[in-house]
Amino acid sequence: MAKQLDYHTLREIFTRFQDAEAEPKGELEHVNVYTLVVAVALSAQATDAGVNKATRALFQIADTPAKMLALGEEGLIEHIKTIGLYRNKAKNVIKLSKILVEDYDGVVPNSRAALQSLPGVGRKTANVVLNMWWRQPAQAVDTHIFRVGNRSGIAPGKDVDSVERAIEDHIPADFQLHAHHWLILHGRYHCKARKPQCGTCLIRDLCAYEDKNI
Repeated sequence: MAKQLDYHTLREIFTRFQDAEAEPKGELEHVNVYTLVVAVALSAQATDAGVNKATRALFQIADTPAKMLALGEEGLIEHIKTIGLYRNKAKNVIKLSKILVEDYDGVVPNSRAALQSLPGVGRKTANVVLNMWWRQPAQAVDTHIFRVGNRSGIAPGKDVDSVERAIEDHIPADFQLHAHHWLILHGRYHCKARKPQCGTCLIRDLCAYEDKNI
């Protein structure tokens, strides 16, 4: 775990990320906030590309909680059986859809606590939805962010909660809205787990990683 980088270094890192891509976007396809919740819930231990492939046809016929309930668990399974843990995920999607219809009039709530009360929706999923749909500066720490945060010194922490806090505490406020997307994309395409591409890295001169392969 690298030591926490100072304010001025972090400011320069995120200025570079912003200059390279001012409006980073999440890669999960969705048509409204409900389908975003479903897509993020399905993406646990799966790739965004794999989820997108499964949900393109699904969201054409089930883009509301009521339509998902009409499709039913077995109908949903037929669409998502290429995704890992699909049976358990199908159960959760049907359960959360039922709760949304019965308790929220089919409307997705926009508080973290309410989102996390839904089956299959943890803190990370709630944070993704709050950030992507309601543009709250919520930090959804996945494996990419955990790796990049610790490797680089941008947001070191022993677990995902401490990395989330490190982002919120240390990254300048004007970069908070897009911070988690910049870090996810950096981890997915540059600061890879097995072979980080340090030679072409945008922040290689600022990163605290000691084993750079330049």
